[in-house]
Amino acid sequence: MTDGSPFTPSDDPLSPNHNLEITMEEGSENSEQLLENEGNDLENECDHVLENEGNELDNDCEQVFEIEGNDHENITDFDTTIVDGENGMSQGKNYLAPVVGMEFESYDDAYNYYNCYAKELGFAIRVKSSWTKRNSREKRGAVLCCNCEGFKTIKEANSRRKETRTGCLAMIRLRLVESNRWRVDEVKLEHNHSFDPERAQNSKSHKKMDAGSKRKVEPALDVEVRTIKLYRTPTIDAMSYGNSNSSEKENSNHMDQSKHLNLKKGDAEVIYSFFCRVQLTNPNFFYLMDLSDDGHLRNVFWIDSRSRAAYGYFSDVVSLDTVCLANKYEIPLLAFVGVNHHGQPILLGCGLVADETPETYIWLFRAWLTCMSGRPPQTIITDQCKALQSAIAEVFPRAHHRLCLSLVMQRILAKLGDLLESEPFQTALNRTVYESIKIDEFELAWEDMIQRFGIKSNECLRTLYEDRERWAPVYSKDTFFAGLSAFQQGESMNSFFNGYVHEQTSLKEFFDMYEFILQKGYQKEAVDDLESRDTTPTLKTRSYYELQLSGVYTKEIYEKFQGEVGMMSSCIGITQLHAVGPIVTYIVKEREGGDVNTRDVRNFEVMFDKAGAEVRCICSCFNFKGYVCRHAMCVLNYNGLEEIPPQYILSRWRKDFKRLYMPDLGSNNVDIANPVQWFDHLYRRALQVVEEGMTSQDHYMVAWQAFKESLNKVRLVAADKHV
Repeated sequence: MTDGSPFTPSDDPLSPNHNLEITMEEGSENSEQLLENEGNDLENECDHVLENEGNELDNDCEQVFEIEGNDHENITDFDTTIVDGENGMSQGKNYLAPVVGMEFESYDDAYNYYNCYAKELGFAIRVKSSWTKRNSREKRGAVLCCNCEGFKTIKEANSRRKETRTGCLAMIRLRLVESNRWRVDEVKLEHNHSFDPERAQNSKSHKKMDAGSKRKVEPALDVEVRTIKLYRTPTIDAMSYGNSNSSEKENSNHMDQSKHLNLKKGDAEVIYSFFCRVQLTNPNFFYLMDLSDDGHLRNVFWIDSRSRAAYGYFSDVVSLDTVCLANKYEIPLLAFVGVNHHGQPILLGCGLVADETPETYIWLFRAWLTCMSGRPPQTIITDQCKALQSAIAEVFPRAHHRLCLSLVMQRILAKLGDLLESEPFQTALNRTVYESIKIDEFELAWEDMIQRFGIKSNECLRTLYEDRERWAPVYSKDTFFAGLSAFQQGESMNSFFNGYVHEQTSLKEFFDMYEFILQKGYQKEAVDDLESRDTTPTLKTRSYYELQLSGVYTKEIYEKFQGEVGMMSSCIGITQLHAVGPIVTYIVKEREGGDVNTRDVRNFEVMFDKAGAEVRCICSCFNFKGYVCRHAMCVLNYNGLEEIPPQYILSRWRKDFKRLYMPDLGSNNVDIANPVQWFDHLYRRALQVVEEGMTSQDHYMVAWQAFKESLNKVRLVAADKHV
């Protein structure tokens, strides 16, 4: 499983290139010290730049964001508009934090962006180093760092100037790509010092800030508008998405004409009206529209406040619901779906797309990732699609990309119409997919199946088999799914909007019922929360493990876990296979199907680390569903552990874990001279009190009393000034 850190491109070893010249920028202080101490680092940086430049042409469908100024008078000059509503206020910061992958039209744009971001937080920047091509003197890369980077030299330490350096490591590394864009290749956000907005205001970098690049502090409209520039390359994969005989220009023109949302009369007004209305009532609502050069709407993305907050708790696994696209519904809807603490699907964002190309999916994924603060999911589950696979590899390179197993099984049966009613075939298929414990078992069973039923030449099966590592459970034992993918026979995954959106559903009908669908989900979650908290589960066995987790898991998850506890009775023997130090491998024998009358027995290998109380079963129930299996509990019990180790009790399933679905509170750094930031900061903090005050009647009374007392104190300040 991956962590939640922003992704970075892989670094392959390189040989130095001697055509690159390293220079120090005029604005860089202590240049002598930097040249002496940073020489090796700069050489490595240059090598890294040259390596990546060699691979630039591989990224045919690359799209990246450029954060631009907030000039509302020129808003039509940009391709894409983001509106982030907080009753007219920003997200706490006017500039998003830099992330790897951001791109800019020029070095000056990149510098001005980081400078504005730094000024907003309260620190200054300088150019730590830059490098150019020796002959052309063209700048090829640079490192911008916090002004507190490094330390004074011995010579400078004897001066009377106050020490301001702290060895801060905050920085961004930029490099030139395709001769006309600057990409952020490395980011370090952490500072080792407090921010000083007053000192930063007087710094050299902020004093020389170009007036045209400054973000206007006061929004000119009722909502803050941010623009994001999208770079689109006209080259398309000829094998899958375009005509290999077409010229680059022809492809570009064809794309410009065809990549528009197919909107009926009044649909654009429906979308716009919905977004405007939701912004008035939904704090932190976010939407983004992708416009073509001629002003036509290509793609749309939106996400509400609660979904953004929920992702903070349930960001481990995300499923991409493309049912409407796959079945050619009237609305080209795509939904990001997660799973909450009750095992229920939750919405984490929606999009309307003009087509199903890598270019469009990259745009959508980058939009989604931007509003999730650059934190990708650990696992992303999709339907089988080359365009999706390409886009996910580009935007989420560290995530585990897996295919939805229930959709794969449906596709297999749909492509084998002659065998659809064949019970022997379905039995063989289910045994192969669901019951194979080891990889060699699966591959031998698959080969036997296609030979037995004469389907070896079936193109669909051949393609699926080539991609088997993305969908067959036996290959995904190290991937966490939180129960979001169906790995047991008979399970299936439904569309999030199943039962509401049909083939002929119009955009107006969809947006009319959109909020109703979400509210119904919120109400079910609230009812389940109440039931889980106030209901004492009935114990079905005398197991310590059942008693231990009866007060921990939510009702839905506990009932599933309780089923595993009950199945411990089908495990009829434990044998030690071998031991290496504290790690012991056991064989747990289980009656097949849990039937006490059957003589068929299956063996499950379970590894147990006595030193760390870690247990792992070959069935991988913990990764697939998020709780330990019966085989693991038998081994724990065999070794005398009366409780399940805490690392196997995930907080995402706990009923006593406090979840507050409120927007990101942003930074506490407020410009005391900026009334707009006063409002933004106070509004967010007040919203936090409102959210927590809604949890119970006692919380409500305390919050209401606190509001009254605070208001009285604020009025006293105003009264004192008039005395």
